[in-house]
Order: sequence, then structure tokens, then C-alpha cells
Amino acid sequence: MAETIASVHLHDLVLTHARKDFVAFRQSMSVGEVLAAIRRQGATDAIIYYYVVDEQDRLIGVLPIRRLLSAESDAHLGDIMISRVIAIPKNSSVLNACEAFVLHKLLAFPIIDEMRRILGVVDVGLFTEEIFDLTEREKSEQLFETLGFRISQVKDATPARAFRFRFPWLLTTVASGILCALLTSAFEVTLAQGLILVFFLTMILGLGESVSIQSMSLAVQSLQAFQPSLRWYLKALRRELTTALMLGAGCGVLVVMIIWIWRGMSAEAIVIALGIVSSLVSACVFGLSVPALLHAFRLDPKVAAGPITLACADLSTLFLYFNLASFLL
Repeated sequence: MAETIASVHLHDLVLTHARKDFVAFRQSMSVGEVLAAIRRQGATDAIIYYYVVDEQDRLIGVLPIRRLLSAESDAHLGDIMISRVIAIPKNSSVLNACEAFVLHKLLAFPIIDEMRRILGVVDVGLFTEEIFDLTEREKSEQLFETLGFRISQVKDATPARAFRFRFPWLLTTVASGILCALLTSAFEVTLAQGLILVFFLTMILGLGESVSIQSMSLAVQSLQAFQPSLRWYLKALRRELTTALMLGAGCGVLVVMIIWIWRGMSAEAIVIALGIVSSLVSACVFGLSVPALLHAFRLDPKVAAGPITLACADLSTLFLYFNLASFLL
């Protein structure tokens, strides 16, 4: 390929990095005719698979070189080809193609249009060590984006410039902290009646924040790779809710056992366990919904989702936890 691997970006269209020197033959051709055509045209080192197309040039099969060389010369390609072809749609990203290589462990994939006509071929040469180095660099970038700013904005910046980019997102945390304090003050009587609830408040907030960040990270990755839709959201929400319920149940049972050994079973233990479950469920909903909503409004979910998701998770955790305590105690 003329371009260097280092120039590849994971979110580029894979078609922009595809080879155009693929070889395709009609299914009606015989093995002898194909071998003669290959000898006339010459073979390049880059060719890994030959492809078989129909009369309308639509992809219908793949022909590994070994199968071609071992077949009888009068056999037709339609009889010896592998009809199950795994192809990559033309609007896929480099990241999608990388996932296909990991999942199917093939050496190359054809890139096709809506009519299954071959537009190019992408092979493992695109994914050498340099592309994985690029992935590691992007992970570093994504870490800063989760915190609310891009690393390119603050790298080598003056203190004043760094302050300008970082301070607005800290205001989100300050605002959510003030709201949490006001919410807590509204339940002073409830907390006074069950002091043990305060002991586990930090843990419940931490669990909610952890799950919200996990769900948000998965949502952001999915939004980068796929075009979101209501069907995608509902499917992802169902999966995340099931996972959150299992995580909440596991953590809740563990905490109840600790409280039982420490102070004996009490109504407060039930409140804490239910608070954990409700916190993780609401956290996963916000972790998935905030990036999806930002994406729907054409905002960058990678940058804005982190502070907003954490703020929503904290407020919902306290609201549910304190109301459960007021109702059950």
C-alpha cells in the first residue's frame, strides 16, 4: 500500500485503506482457464484469495489458492469455491474491520457495496504492530476525553489555557456536589435514625460511579462503531439492566452478610442492599443514555458524557437511597 500504516485512523472508512488489486473470476470459468489467466496477468505477493463473481459481478464465493491448485483443470469455479463469504460493507470503519479479523481469523476480507460488488480488499497488512501502537495512543486520548477534555487541548498548553478547558467541567462536579449536599440535608432525620446508613454511603456512591463509567465506556465505543438506533438502544439497555441487577444482587448480598456479622441483621441492612441494587441499575441507565442522548443532539459524547454521567449517577443514587430509607425505616 502506498500509505504508511501509521496514517491509519481507527474511525476512517476501511474502503479508503483498501487494496484495489484484487482478482475476481466468473463462476462459469474452469480451473484451467483461471490458471492460464493468472499466468498471463502475473500474480502479486499481495494476493491472498481469489474471488468468484456471477454474471452481474456480484460476489458469490471465495477461492483459496490451495483449493485452486489441487482441483482438476476442467472443474468449474462454481463447483470448488467456498460459497460462504464473509465480507465487510463499504461504510464500515477500520475498527469494524479489525474486529472482523479478530473474530474470524482470516487473512483478508473483500469490501462490498449494497449489490455485493467488490470495491476492494483489506488484508492483515493493515493491522501490523503500528496499528496497535495507535490503538494504545487512542486509549490515552479516550481517558482524558472521559474526564471532560481532549489531551490535544491541554498538551503543552499554558496554565491559563489549561484552566480554561478544565475548569468548566469541574463546575459540573461542583454543581452535582452542592445538589447532593442539599439532597442529603433534606433527609437529616432519616440519617439520624439509622446512622449505619451513613457508614455505607461512600461505598454505594463509588459503586454507582464505577458502573456508570463502565456502561458509558461501552456506549461510547458502540456509538463510534455503529449507527445508533432505537432498536440498538433498547437491546443495549436490556443487556445493561440485566448485568446491573446481577452486579447489584451480588454486592448487596455480600454487604448484608458483612452487616449481619458486624451488627446483626437489621432493617438498615435491607435498605443498604436495596440501595446498592437501585444505585447500580440507575447508574447503568445513565451510563448508556447520556452518551446516546448527546450523540442524538450531535454533541461529542466522548468529552461531555463523563462529567454529566457521574453527576446524574450520584444524584440518582442519593435520591433512591434516602427515599428507600425513609419508606422502610
